[in-house]
Amino acid sequence: MTELPEVRGTLTPNRPLNDLTWLRVGGPADWLFQPADLEDLQGFLKALDPAIPVFPMGVGSNLIVRDGGIRAVVIRLGRGFNGIEIEGRRVTAGAAALDAHVARKAAQAGVDLTFLRTIPGAIGGAVRMNAGCYGSYVADHLQEVTVVLRDGTLATLSPQDLNLQYRQSHLPEGAVIVSATFEGSERDPATLETLMEEQLARRDASQPTKDRTAGSTFRNPAGFSSTGKADDTHELKAWKLIDDAGMRGAREGGAVMSEKHSNFLTNAENASAADLENLGERIRKKVYETSGVTLQWEIMRVGEPAPEKAGG
Repeated sequence: MTELPEVRGTLTPNRPLNDLTWLRVGGPADWLFQPADLEDLQGFLKALDPAIPVFPMGVGSNLIVRDGGIRAVVIRLGRGFNGIEIEGRRVTAGAAALDAHVARKAAQAGVDLTFLRTIPGAIGGAVRMNAGCYGSYVADHLQEVTVVLRDGTLATLSPQDLNLQYRQSHLPEGAVIVSATFEGSERDPATLETLMEEQLARRDASQPTKDRTAGSTFRNPAGFSSTGKADDTHELKAWKLIDDAGMRGAREGGAVMSEKHSNFLTNAENASAADLENLGERIRKKVYETSGVTLQWEIMRVGEPAPEKAGG
């Protein structure tokens, strides 16, 4: 196996990733690197052979790692990257800070970033996906992002640099987000707390939050999230198209499309990554047959399928 640079953090060869994803599936990464701090990450990337690919991974809330694993160095940020600092209406959060924690800390300081409260995962992933709900998106509040580029240099990117769109962004290849700065409006902390409680209650009533899921499976073809308002339209919502195709509750191995919310793929019973992805593809095919709409995956799928077993 290739020699990798010395680090102060943790570098683990052939590390299974299933316990690091919310869906609890995934084969091994060639290497898993958990840097001690920013300097450790920069030094590692600078010294790493440019031919070796890297894959930045958050808390695995929006990810299917295929059963054969990932031929790369998977970089997972931890404690050294989860700080939250607030100055006036500006909130700077480390990439590993959980979205919910950022929303709560901001609310306590009277800054409205409540849209983050119900988004699963951490800030790095939220920026990468331009995450949003109830009509608010990262793009509405993001001021700048600090990244470590593949050669180890530190760079500051503007929202324009990222070209944020519905559920997507454009980051330089191999770049690792290390922090992001947001700006929210000033509001009374108690009002914000009440608002977040209402959002949580609404989410828990409509989504299978107790199941193993990775959040919404497919992007809404309408090109926006549910607003949660009375005038919200459901014509081109992924869940409605899946329902109309008769695929609510559909199964493949241990994978089930949730009965509670039909745009949530769940690992109900020791599903493999292949079970989950195959069920998703079956649903995409059925939705296309019934509506003519091609659903786009919102869950990121990475890595290789399990190797074929010899002898069939």
